[in-house]
Amino acid sequence: MAFTADLVDELNVLALYNLATTQEGIKVHKTADPEKIAATQRLFDKGLITQADGGYLTDLGRELTEHTQAALTILESTQ
Repeated sequence: MAFTADLVDELNVLALYNLATTQEGIKVHKTADPEKIAATQRLFDKGLITQADGGYLTDLGRELTEHTQAALTILESTQ
């Protein structure tokens, strides 16, 4: 099993969320990179975010984002 480009794009979108509050979402505009737009749609289709263009994290999305951001922090700190 390996990270595909699509999965990396999805992880990058999840990394944009502010986990310090549940009251802040994101908005991916139609002028954003096509990869980001597609990744956001896939996250919505998977039930991880509330809107096809961003919105808020679902409960499962929040759990995944916590793990994603923790892994990113660990990997960046070991450089």
